[in-house]
Amino acid sequence: MTFACQACSEPQASPGPGTPGDPVAADVVVAWNARILEVAEDEDGFLTLKGVRSAALMHLAMHDALMSLEPRFRSFSSFDSNLPADPVVSASEAAYGVAVVQYPDRAGLFDEERGRWVAESTSDSALDANARIVGAEAAAAVLALRANDTWDTSPSYDWHPMGPGVYAEFNEHSGTPEGFVFGAGWAVATPFMLDAPSQFRSPPPPEIQSPEYTRAFDEVKAYGEATSAVRTPDQAHLAMWWKEFVEKSHNRLARELVDRRGTGLYEAARLFALLNMSVVDGYVASFDSKFHYNHWRPYTAIRWASNDGNPDTEEDASWTNLHDHTYAFPSYPSAHGTVCAAAMTVMGEVFGQQTPFEMTIPEVESAGPGSPLVSMDPPSRAFESFSQAAEECSASRVYLGIHFRYDSDAGTALGRNVGAMAVREFLVPVGDGER
Repeated sequence: MTFACQACSEPQASPGPGTPGDPVAADVVVAWNARILEVAEDEDGFLTLKGVRSAALMHLAMHDALMSLEPRFRSFSSFDSNLPADPVVSASEAAYGVAVVQYPDRAGLFDEERGRWVAESTSDSALDANARIVGAEAAAAVLALRANDTWDTSPSYDWHPMGPGVYAEFNEHSGTPEGFVFGAGWAVATPFMLDAPSQFRSPPPPEIQSPEYTRAFDEVKAYGEATSAVRTPDQAHLAMWWKEFVEKSHNRLARELVDRRGTGLYEAARLFALLNMSVVDGYVASFDSKFHYNHWRPYTAIRWASNDGNPDTEEDASWTNLHDHTYAFPSYPSAHGTVCAAAMTVMGEVFGQQTPFEMTIPEVESAGPGSPLVSMDPPSRAFESFSQAAEECSASRVYLGIHFRYDSDAGTALGRNVGAMAVREFLVPVGDGER
């Protein structure tokens, strides 16, 4: 077997949309996706990169195990094996091999999931035994490649002097301890696919005295206010509905689409690997830009506007936003907009960009992380395309009152760059004779 960096391979065109016709169902991929995300949410509520990073590692291991049996797409680790093995059990064993390393305290739960797929196998014992080897070795190969990716680094943050456009502390609105800043380590984590966190760094935000800034200021002040008189009921609904972290909502959507369309095992393994790598890299890229520009939030900008040097902005010292909470990290660009766009770009390339779909988010936190859940009524929204969904997701942060429009637009552009790179350069279809 060999371990090598997939990113060093030559890029090829991405596959066309769709993918029914794979003779092996994708149930094992869908089940393990739901399982590891359930465990990740229980552990830290996706407030670290661990959950989505673990999902990416797990799906890459499943993908590479399958590609060693039938090389349809380029592997991430270039793990190879000549053993004949049951594909479903191989994929399950690869998932297990990653999951128990990431969450050893939940080994019992993973043992149950693992046992299910062995019990359902119709292959002979030799193929199942080989599958255990293939899965374990694929997991080891992927884990070895990402062993030192600095995902949990916690660098110190140097506060900048208060000034126009400068990120400022508002722990009374974020609910965090005084002096706390979230996510500085995400900005320096090693991406799965990008050459560096700064590869697609967003261009600078507009100058505080510019007309673009003034328009964005006025928009979020009016539409994002808690008691806004101009925000429509639908805008209020989508603002709250899109709050659920992308790790949950977009993986749920992918599971539903795979089930609905009858996507096969090999194609689904690739989809979930690309999806979760793109979310990780989207977070890393957006936080690189956030901490590079250190741009202030609307909450600060509106309450401090008399000091911003812009004669066209008007201060409101009591302004608060729709969900009465602001996240404790710089504003520009929107991380949520970035990862929404990255994930939707991947799904659009796999299923077809103009595919209509319905997406369900049953409940969201009412304010910040850990706040009481509120049910969404209605729980589903319909979209004509993946790009439309990405744009609505990004715009939701303006109506929620936590981002300027240019934050959201920059996040969408950044996420599309990440997602497009994923499908263009990673896990691409192999040529004849390749492995």
